[in-house]
Amino acid sequence: MAAINAVTDLTVEDGIAVLTIDSPPVNALSLAVREGIQSAVKQAVGNPEVQGIVLMCAGRTFIAGADITEFDKPPQPPSLYDVEDALEGSPKPVIAAIHGTALGGGLEVALCCHYRVAVPSARCGLPEVHLGLVPGAGGTQRLPRIVGPEKALEMITSGRHVDARTCLQLGLIDDLVGEGALRAGAIAFARKVLAEKMPLRKIRDVDDNVLPARGRPELFAEFREANARKFRGFLAPEYAIRCIEAAVNLPFEEGLAVERELFEELLQGPQSAAQRYIFFAERQVWKVPDLAPDTPTVPVTRVGIVGAGTMGGGIAMSFANAGTPVTVVETSEAALERGLGIVRRNYEFSVRRGRLSLEDVERRMALIQGTSSLQQLADCDLVIEAVFEDMQLKKEVFARLDDIAKQGAILATNTSGLNVDEIATAVRRPEAVIGLHFFSPAHVMRLIEVVRARRTSNTAVATALQLAKTLGKVPVVVGVCPGFVGNRMLFARQRQAEAMLLEGALPWDIDRVLYEFGLPMGPFAMADLAGLDIGWNRQTSTGATLRDALCEMGRLGQKTGAGWYDYDENRTPSPSPVTEQLVRDFMARHGATPRQLTDAEILERCLYPMINEGARILEEGIALRPSDIDVVWVNGYGWPAYRGGPMFYADSVGLATVVARLAQYAPKLGPEFKLSPLLERLAAAGQRFQDLK
Repeated sequence: MAAINAVTDLTVEDGIAVLTIDSPPVNALSLAVREGIQSAVKQAVGNPEVQGIVLMCAGRTFIAGADITEFDKPPQPPSLYDVEDALEGSPKPVIAAIHGTALGGGLEVALCCHYRVAVPSARCGLPEVHLGLVPGAGGTQRLPRIVGPEKALEMITSGRHVDARTCLQLGLIDDLVGEGALRAGAIAFARKVLAEKMPLRKIRDVDDNVLPARGRPELFAEFREANARKFRGFLAPEYAIRCIEAAVNLPFEEGLAVERELFEELLQGPQSAAQRYIFFAERQVWKVPDLAPDTPTVPVTRVGIVGAGTMGGGIAMSFANAGTPVTVVETSEAALERGLGIVRRNYEFSVRRGRLSLEDVERRMALIQGTSSLQQLADCDLVIEAVFEDMQLKKEVFARLDDIAKQGAILATNTSGLNVDEIATAVRRPEAVIGLHFFSPAHVMRLIEVVRARRTSNTAVATALQLAKTLGKVPVVVGVCPGFVGNRMLFARQRQAEAMLLEGALPWDIDRVLYEFGLPMGPFAMADLAGLDIGWNRQTSTGATLRDALCEMGRLGQKTGAGWYDYDENRTPSPSPVTEQLVRDFMARHGATPRQLTDAEILERCLYPMINEGARILEEGIALRPSDIDVVWVNGYGWPAYRGGPMFYADSVGLATVVARLAQYAPKLGPEFKLSPLLERLAAAGQRFQDLK
C-alpha cells in the first residue's frame, strides 16, 4: 500500500487501483483529503498497469460532507471542483464504493465518478439545506439528471437521507454489494465495467431525466405552493428550487454557474451563519464539563411511565419508536384505555400520512403495556413521572416509587418547571432523581431539558444523555429554577405580551409580529392551543386578569371554540370582537389610554426581555453556555433556525442596542424586570454572548 499523504492510500490489485481515504471521524473533504484524492487519481491515471479506479473510505463511513470549519477561511487549492474534474475526467473508469453515508460533498464526489456501488446499509443525501445552503459542488445539477427533477426537489429541499435500496431503484447507485464485502464487491464491479466495455458515464452529459420537465414552470410552482408553510422564512429551499430549475432549463455549465452564485450568496448571508452556528451548538450540548467520558450509565432496557395523558402517551411513543418496552401506569382502567387509545390514533395518523405501515403500528403498540398498578414498575431501569403539574401530587408519586423501584433505577420527573430539588426530598435516594422535561408532542419534538438537581448523580446525567441519543433527541443539561431555561424565558415574554394588551395592542397584533419574525405562532395563539385553563381554578379565580375573565366566560381556547380568538368548526382562528371589548374594558378599569404600538416595539418588548432573562440564566449557572439556550429555543419552541436562537440573535442585533432599548422601555417592563449585570457588562465591553468561554 502506497501512502499518498497522511489520509490517503493507493494500492493496485490486478489492474484495479484502490484509492482509500482514512480521515476520521467522517472522512470530511478537508484540504488534505482533497489533495490526496487529486494526487491519487493522477498517479492511477499515469500508471499503465492501472485499468480502473475504486474510490472508497476506511472507518465507519464514506465521505460524509465538506469540512464545515473551512467555510469561513480563505479557500485553498485544490478546490472540490478540481477534485471532481479529476474524477469525472479520468480516462479510466472510476467507481465510488459507498458505506455508511455519502452526504453533501461526499455524494457530489460520488456523482462525479462514472459508477457507484454501495452496501445495503448505506445512505445518501444532500443535507446542505440544514446549514442554510444549497449543494455547492454540482449536486443540484447532477442529481436531477440522474433521479429526475421531482425527486431531486424532494431530496435537496428536505435534506433527507435515502437508503441504498431506494438509491438503486432511482439509479443513484448502480449495484448493491455484500455487507462487509465492499472492497471485493467494488473491485468485481470495476472488472465488470472493463470486461463489458461499459462507457465512462458522465452524469453532466445525461439529459434524459430533465428533458420532460423543460418548459414546464408549473412543476416548480406547484412544488413551491405545496411546501410554502414548511419553507416559510428559509432562503435555502427556494434557492435550491432555482438551482434545479436551472438544471432543467440550462446547459450544464450555465446551471453550474447559477448554483455557484446562489451558494456563495447563501454562504455569505446571515441565515447560513445562524444555521451553521446551531449545527455546532447541537453538538456542543453533549459536552458537560464535569462529566467524565467514562462515567458509568444505567442500561435502560425497560421504562415505566406514570401517567397516560398527553405527555405520558407521547413519551411512551418515543421509547416504543426506539424499540424500548414501556409500562404505562394510570389511576383507572378508563383513563388508561383513553390514553392508549390516543397513542394508537397518533400512530394510525402516521399510517395515513405514509410514514408507518400497519405492521409498524402493531410492533410499536406491542411494546407499550398498560396497568393501573405502580407495583408493575418494580423491574424498570427508568421511571418517568408525567402526572399533573402539582408539587404535592408529584411528591406522593415519588414517595411510592421509592418503595417500589429497584435499586439503581433512575427516577425522573417530566415537570415543566417545578423544583426538582423539592421533588427529590420525597425519596431516600435523591441521587437517582433527575428532570427529563420532554416537549409536547413528545414523540415529535426533539428537545429534552435534562434537569440536574443539587444531588443528582453523574450516572443519572450520563444515562439521560445516552437515553437522548437512543431516542434521537437533543438533550440540554440545565439547573433547577422556576421554568428551567425555556419556560423561564417564555414567562418573561408572556409578561410583556400581556402588558402590551393594556397599552393598546391586541392579541392578534402581537401574534402577527412574532409569526412574521419566524416563530410558528404567537403567545396568544399558543395559549389557545394549549388551553387557557391550564393551571386555572374556577373556585379560586378572581377575574383579576384577562385570562381569568376569558376562562370564567368559558372561553378556554381551541377546545371550546373560543379563547383569545374565535374558532370555526375547523379550528381556524379569527380576531374576536368579544376579546377586543374585554381588553378595552380592562384598560378603562385600569385607567389606561390606548396608544398605537409599532411592530418594532412589539417585537423588541417580546424578545429583548427574553434575552435579558437568558443572560440572568447564564449568570446563575442554570445553563452551561449561551448556545445551549439557543438549542432549547430552536428545538423546543420553534425559534427559526435561520435566526440562530435568542442569544445569537442578540449578538447579531448588538448587545449595546439591546441594553439601550431595554433602558428605554424600562418604565413599561414591570416590577419583575431587572437588567442583567452580565448583559450590561458585555454590552459595555463591545462583546457578544459568543465570546463567553
